[in-house]
Amino acid sequence: MTDQKRRLGRGLEALLGPPPSVEEARAEGALMEIPLARVRANPYQPRREFDKEALADLANSLKRSGLLQPIIVRPAGDGQFELIAGERRMRAAQSLGWKQIGAVVRDVDNRTLLTLALVENLQRDQLSPIDEALGYRRLTDEFGMAQGDVADLVGKSRPAVANAMRLLRLPQAVQDLVHRGDLAMGHARALLQLNDPKQMRLLAEQAVRDGLSVREMEAAARGGKAPVRRPRATRKPSPEVRQVEDALRRRLKTDVFVTTRGKGGRITLNFYSNDDLARVLELILGEPFDG
Repeated sequence: MTDQKRRLGRGLEALLGPPPSVEEARAEGALMEIPLARVRANPYQPRREFDKEALADLANSLKRSGLLQPIIVRPAGDGQFELIAGERRMRAAQSLGWKQIGAVVRDVDNRTLLTLALVENLQRDQLSPIDEALGYRRLTDEFGMAQGDVADLVGKSRPAVANAMRLLRLPQAVQDLVHRGDLAMGHARALLQLNDPKQMRLLAEQAVRDGLSVREMEAAARGGKAPVRRPRATRKPSPEVRQVEDALRRRLKTDVFVTTRGKGGRITLNFYSNDDLARVLELILGEPFDG
């Protein structure tokens, strides 16, 4: 791997330099106040949905403290600009009725634009597994990049990129379940053992409906039919526990179960390969696990 690719894998800072604060950009003479009406969304933004509550929180922060970090844009001709990074800040500012926003202008090509959007979202864990996979496919299809090169650009392992892109083999209805978080990654990977899209969809729907475990999904996929399950008490976590589970699943992108017992309890994390374990450990520890 070249030094350049290693730097690119570190994300936005490697591609654009350290993100300046508004005060730093102003002191360097790089800050521009541009009309929000002249800023177009990033056409390569991989994220299709933005959390409304998170945007409202950001808008409140902007209202209290003002803009602390400028958005980054590129020239688009005729006095127009195209967003590179900072779409949440831009949307929050629009919701407050701002007419202008502080920005730093950079000149980047389309491939870098897509890479930046991917990296920004991946660093903040704001992409669904399907949006992440679609972003990788755009890099391979539109820019002719090999999966290994994509992995270097976004700072992932090649198997992680390959496994993410395999999810796009699922029928659209199943992809939608994964995108919404109704179907976990482990369940989705189990479905890839099947070749029939209809079987994939039916088994995915049963998994959501009956709460099949990943092991049951794998057994069903190997046999080509859904398991006959014995009646058993269903696990009914409280809304508070479910909220914690959902937050951890979004953060770790794997199955997470929280069991409460008196004043304590247990958190169970699933992983599905050595690479998956390394990925989860890096997210928890904040750095690669060297043990």
